[in-house]
Amino acid sequence: MPATVIVGAQWGDEGKGKIVDLLARDSDLVCRYQGGPNAGHTIVVGEETYKIRQIPTGIIRSKVCAIGAGCVVDPAVLIAEIDELEARGLRTDGLVFVSGNAHLVMPWHVALDGARERRLGRLQIGTTRRGIGPAYADKATRIGVRVQDLVDPKILREKIGLAVAEKNVWLERVYELEPFDADEIVATLLEHAGRIRPLIADTSLLVDRALRKEESVLFEGGQGTLLDLDHGTYPFVTSSSPIAAGAAVSFGIGPNRIDEVLGVAKAYVTRVGEGPFPSEIEGDAQARVREAGHEFGTVTGRERRCGWLDLVALRFAVRLNGITSLALTKLDVLSGFSEIPVCVRYRLPDGIESEEFPAHQSDFHHCRPVFERLHGWEDEIGTNGLPAAARDYVSFVEDALGVRVQLVGTGASRDRVLAFR
Repeated sequence: MPATVIVGAQWGDEGKGKIVDLLARDSDLVCRYQGGPNAGHTIVVGEETYKIRQIPTGIIRSKVCAIGAGCVVDPAVLIAEIDELEARGLRTDGLVFVSGNAHLVMPWHVALDGARERRLGRLQIGTTRRGIGPAYADKATRIGVRVQDLVDPKILREKIGLAVAEKNVWLERVYELEPFDADEIVATLLEHAGRIRPLIADTSLLVDRALRKEESVLFEGGQGTLLDLDHGTYPFVTSSSPIAAGAAVSFGIGPNRIDEVLGVAKAYVTRVGEGPFPSEIEGDAQARVREAGHEFGTVTGRERRCGWLDLVALRFAVRLNGITSLALTKLDVLSGFSEIPVCVRYRLPDGIESEEFPAHQSDFHHCRPVFERLHGWEDEIGTNGLPAAARDYVSFVEDALGVRVQLVGTGASRDRVLAFR
């Protein structure tokens, strides 16, 4: 189909990059619609491993790639990523475009992000401390610096001068940190501008023209549905909208131009940072799943918390995104368990059991999982099909959600994906 959104259906880290890489093979344009350089996608190609931070995953297949207005861009990180990819033999020239309306992650955003987390102590959100939240906050208060400002030194100096005057007050008086020098920041950004200027494009027009020519456009987000700023497990969320609707907003197209929404979910579930996590695995089995699934952050290296598959949360993601099919990744990680719990309902504080995600945060914070235990399988999953019990596991998910599982991931490499059915 011409326009497909690939969306994380859990708390992020579902393996979206691998699925985007697979579908990018037959796509003309791959678009990143939200997030910043805190969200990494890992692609394994033979003996090579690529950890993508800001550029859309389609670059691994030499596809035209666009970063939308809904993203925040760290110019130093973007340039470093381009240089790294080029050094490894991948072409980026003429393939990477950035919306002039995307906002920049500035040095004070990084400083404030870390300072706020430290001050919150045990109440911290668990951010990656890379300045993403403060960058989005400045965007909302209309004092942000945008990509297009890099091509106008006068406007750039004015905006940075105003911002630094305000941010230094917070840094010095509230957080007792060293202030920033506006002239130094301007000088650094003007150096970056020479590299980024050729990348700046009207990405809305780019997508519109591709769709009018009936080319295949793939939209990818970072993080996952349950980290959505409006609909996720607030306040333990990201600063933007990872849900499928965010693709239309970021690239300035009507929602009726999106044809398919492919949700990506692990065969279990993980979460990074703080916040409630009903199906979190207790005991030694958590470490077993973490090690088998290599559950450590692509960019940060942080340990991910691991839980059994949560169908209540996944049903919520299907509803929020209008998911038309699913990719279930890392099914191989569950091999060797004699039985596999699956969370099918929540027991709320008043004792009522529900298959629907709670609308009130207090209910979610205090709910308990109700598990159904499925038969496990001893055989390792390869490329020649699934053991009967593994097929039953996938079918159980389909029946519970009323959504077809289109793809099943069975390993880290890009070729370890099976069509289900």
